[in-house]
Amino acid sequence: MFNAVVVENQEGAKQAHYRELSDDQLPAGSVTVAVSHSTLNYKDALCITSRSPIARHFPMIPGIDFVGVVQRSEDSRYREGDSVLLNGWGVGESHWGGLSQKARVSADWLIPLPQGMTPHNAMAIGTAGYTSMLSLIALERAGLKPDAGPVLVTGANGGVGSIAVALLAARGYEVIASTGRLDEADHLVRLGATEVIDRNTLSTPGKPLGKERWTAAIDSVGSHTLANVCAQTKADGWVAACGLAQGMDFPATVAPFILRGVSLLGINSVTRPYAERVEAWARLNAELDLSVLEQLTREVPLSEVIPVADDLLAGKIRGRLVVDTSV
Repeated sequence: MFNAVVVENQEGAKQAHYRELSDDQLPAGSVTVAVSHSTLNYKDALCITSRSPIARHFPMIPGIDFVGVVQRSEDSRYREGDSVLLNGWGVGESHWGGLSQKARVSADWLIPLPQGMTPHNAMAIGTAGYTSMLSLIALERAGLKPDAGPVLVTGANGGVGSIAVALLAARGYEVIASTGRLDEADHLVRLGATEVIDRNTLSTPGKPLGKERWTAAIDSVGSHTLANVCAQTKADGWVAACGLAQGMDFPATVAPFILRGVSLLGINSVTRPYAERVEAWARLNAELDLSVLEQLTREVPLSEVIPVADDLLAGKIRGRLVVDTSV
């Protein structure tokens, strides 16, 4: 038996409950994991509150990432007692996810927990930090270097944005942080931002081309924000698009791309090949200051996840929420 957050659809009414389940209710998969920690991400909160159709079927256990210890394995790559982590692959959407004390998944979706990384820190990083690193890797492979000019990070107080600020600053980049919470500017400066701007300057309809302000950007917001970010990116610069906090739409023109040579890089953190996932996590393990994680992280027990989801969607949460499944 184990406890989990379960979203159910009862005659069209979707509601989340914290309840006990039996092992024989776990879905198909080659590896069963005793989950020690998960996270509460924006997408998880949408699923729990049913404000967006995240779950593909019901009942669904949300949680797009988790870390834990292999309890049973039918795959030679993993043995009982191995520490593993998972990001993406549709868990928490089409397959039962990590807001649970147990999970059963395909071995193909797992990677080993990096040497020396604690389960708590792995989930303090979570999908948000992993996505930030994938964005940074994509920008650097495209040609970005620390001396190329400022890099904008939108949604800088969120999970993806805050870790992106810290990662960029640690590598010597000049970071411009965009946020809707200017009262948190000092916090962003401590993470490494050299300038903090109001998100309202980017979140409303703008011109097809604006003043060139940054060489590159990591955007987790989408919609008008992403359009304006592209319009104000310097010639031959790059924008990594990795989120949709403002919306899925992209009300832009081709002007930044054909008149300035701006490149828009799409970041898919869900189905990356094994080698790319291992590389991203190895870099996170090596480059992210653990003291930064402490600034960014709040831990909540699994039993209290449901009410906290509303706070996350209301913008009341700064940084990352780590879920301890033992309580």
